[in-house]
Amino acid sequence: MPTLDSLSVHFRNRLLYYHELTEQLRTWADAYPEVCALSSLGQTPEGRELWLLTIGREPERKRPSVWVDGNMHAVELSGTSVALGIAEDVLRLHTEPDADVAGLPPHLREALRDVRFFIMPRISPDGAEAVLTTGRYVRSVPRDARGDRNETHFVCSDVDGDGLSLVMRRQDPAGDFVESSELPGLMLPRRLEDEGPFYAIYPEGFVEGWDGHTVPAPGFLSDNEPDLNRNFPYDWRPEHEQMGAGRYPGSEPESRAVIEHAVAHPEIFAWLNLHTFGGVHIRPLGHSEDNKMEPSDLALYRQIEAWTDEFTGYPMVSGFEQFTYEPGKPLRGDLSEFAYEQRGCISWACEIWDLFEQVGLPKPKRFVDRYTHLDREELIKLAEWDRDENDGKCLPPWRPFTHPQLGEVEVGGLDPRFGLWNPPRGKLPEICAGISKAYLRVAAMLPRVEITVGEPESLGDGLHRVVCTIQNHGYLPSYGLASSKKHTWNEELLFEASGDGLEVLSPSFGRTHVGHLEGWGRGRFGGGAALYFLRSRGNAQSRRVVLTVRGRGRLKLRLRGPRIGDVSAEIELE
Repeated sequence: MPTLDSLSVHFRNRLLYYHELTEQLRTWADAYPEVCALSSLGQTPEGRELWLLTIGREPERKRPSVWVDGNMHAVELSGTSVALGIAEDVLRLHTEPDADVAGLPPHLREALRDVRFFIMPRISPDGAEAVLTTGRYVRSVPRDARGDRNETHFVCSDVDGDGLSLVMRRQDPAGDFVESSELPGLMLPRRLEDEGPFYAIYPEGFVEGWDGHTVPAPGFLSDNEPDLNRNFPYDWRPEHEQMGAGRYPGSEPESRAVIEHAVAHPEIFAWLNLHTFGGVHIRPLGHSEDNKMEPSDLALYRQIEAWTDEFTGYPMVSGFEQFTYEPGKPLRGDLSEFAYEQRGCISWACEIWDLFEQVGLPKPKRFVDRYTHLDREELIKLAEWDRDENDGKCLPPWRPFTHPQLGEVEVGGLDPRFGLWNPPRGKLPEICAGISKAYLRVAAMLPRVEITVGEPESLGDGLHRVVCTIQNHGYLPSYGLASSKKHTWNEELLFEASGDGLEVLSPSFGRTHVGHLEGWGRGRFGGGAALYFLRSRGNAQSRRVVLTVRGRGRLKLRLRGPRIGDVSAEIELE
């Protein structure tokens, strides 16, 4: 059997093109078919597959599962590398049983071998390819389905033939930018004290609907209509209320494929949504304060926060309290809220790459303000870091060009792909390892339900009394988060007994509902751990079913539920 190291396309050290990503996934699936299956959730408008890797013993068997995705925002390419890093670590659990994976003890490594991992390393392959090949900014997908647009707008393209579409600057006495005197080429917001020359900055490209005079203001989504992370059904709002919403929830093939898979797999308990950049984990609630959150849910997130802090160094923050761009105005239709609110998952978004921390910038009270509350001094520090630690990749030189519409401009100047939007290559291995260590511990929290059958007792006249104990040995209860119990699809567990030549007299028809099974975990600061009052919560993680059976033969026992799949056991009755 080939080793994992020999099969790697070295995704921990570089960002992958679509064909390289496809090669890596197919290589793993071909080498380890017993624990790894590759499928496609659909195709993009440009014909690329939406690859999904399923890893675990008997990959098709339904059981408690977790999900990882990356690169739903096109420029956030390193999410793919981190997702693949988690996949490789999980494959190592199966192919190298004695290997030290993520610092996990042997009993947790064994438990993880029965967890099913769904890994979608690149939700927007069309967008990622556009960013890698052209350098242009793409929020999510490189398309615009709005048809004829009456308003004048920029269309990003390579105007000077160098193969990239970056930015343009043009001297303008009313311009809002000025060149740094400390770092030539660096553009800074204009101050009252500045004497000029002044510049306007635009995306590299052409003006559609050019009238010879009007220069439109480029939008955050540029020439792309939807933002995939505003296109999910929970709390969706139309475009005039939420920029990037799309035409309707799930209007895009990429988001719709994720929605349909999630709905078809209620056994997904945990969901990691990988983004860049900032170095932070963003958890629910996204629409309200923590005091409105189910307390036991919050305790679980506190436990996860302890792991993410230890292994990644990134803080975990409330989406509503620290990550709304306008305080009190939630982001609508995002994926992690859909996973938490509608699919009952422990979900959160991870913004990979702690650039601000690397540069030593101050920490504002609300984490999201780190992106926008940057004075000129902080911008210069970022540019100095790029020069000294990143080989100047983010600030290439400006080159003069005569634009057919705008006249004399300069092209180039800013390429944030490798160092700002994504970490430098040398940082990727450490980032992949840290996030994997944290997430594998979350995956190890899943419920582990078993059926134990006692020695049958003969009652005479061909009758048997069989006592079955159903027990959850896992951290999480069989229903998952307490807040997820409200969902109608989160049904209680059903116990069934049958066998050829056997008649199950009790319970009737060999079927009985046993409710849900609690787990042993309580999260962090979830109660019961105080030295002055140490108490367990009874035996709510167990159920006892007593069977009365007539006949001889093999008695088949089955426990099933939408979140745990099927758990089975057998015993011979003489």
